[in-house]
Amino acid sequence: MLDYLFLILGFIFLHFGAESFIKGSSRLAYLYRVKPIIIGLTIVAFGTSAPEAFVSILAAIQKSEGISIGNIVGSNIANIGLVLGLSSLIKPIKVEPSILKRELPFMIIVTIIFYIFCLDLNLSRIEGGLLFIGIIGFILFQIKYGGENSGKKLTLIQRNKRVKNILLTLIGLILLLSGAQLLIRAGVNIALKLGVSQFVIGLTMIAIGTSLPELATSLVGVIKGESDISLGNIVGSNIFNLLFVMGMASLILPLKIESSMLIVEYPIMLLLSFLIFYFLKSKFILNRIEGFVLLFLYCSFIIILFLK
Repeated sequence: MLDYLFLILGFIFLHFGAESFIKGSSRLAYLYRVKPIIIGLTIVAFGTSAPEAFVSILAAIQKSEGISIGNIVGSNIANIGLVLGLSSLIKPIKVEPSILKRELPFMIIVTIIFYIFCLDLNLSRIEGGLLFIGIIGFILFQIKYGGENSGKKLTLIQRNKRVKNILLTLIGLILLLSGAQLLIRAGVNIALKLGVSQFVIGLTMIAIGTSLPELATSLVGVIKGESDISLGNIVGSNIFNLLFVMGMASLILPLKIESSMLIVEYPIMLLLSFLIFYFLKSKFILNRIEGFVLLFLYCSFIIILFLK
């Protein structure tokens, strides 16, 4: 019973931690007049990926490899199938053509590279280093070609707001760290008691829990008509998950990959990545029917996972 309490408490800490982190970092970006699409692809994406990052990196440190990898693969699948599926069911998502030329193809390429790295059932430190270099390049590219900075000095009021938002960001990080620790402890214990692998717990329970910030951010973005932030958040989050989180985790500890992942989970992650590109490439809109298809595939994936 205590493990389930820790699990709930972990999700609460992750939720409020991510909310505080996103609020603080996004406001800082707005103060410097960064475009909404760039905020979605970098700052908000990193903020909403923070739960996955803390859970997977801490899990790697504690040698809970199943949770570390399962959380990321499961989160990326949930981000597209569950989050984008639900978001587009509420309201069709319109996107800028530029995201189909740069960021979305980049996400697909990163997913393929990650899959290739895992074919030998091991994610080494060298491969982790290459993934980490990739995220540095991605951030620099976004700052150089997508940012919009007025170049003006901040006023006294803006400087005060900056301090407040930095504090919000730091508080968010502390809550995220605490929530991740509780979640890993509870997840490992529950997996042992239920007789299922840590990998399955990471793919389902923890992956959905750590994807809640993406879900909340995307739904709010769609409702408020900020589709760019909504889609940018998902694309950016998936890129951060594979490059930054898996890069850092495998730099800390080389990760062993379960062979079954290469047959079911990885192909589904690739399929969903190609599907959203296919859905968006003609009219630059993700409609309700397409959203239903994504959601149906995600639900089917969860059922298959427990029937294996």
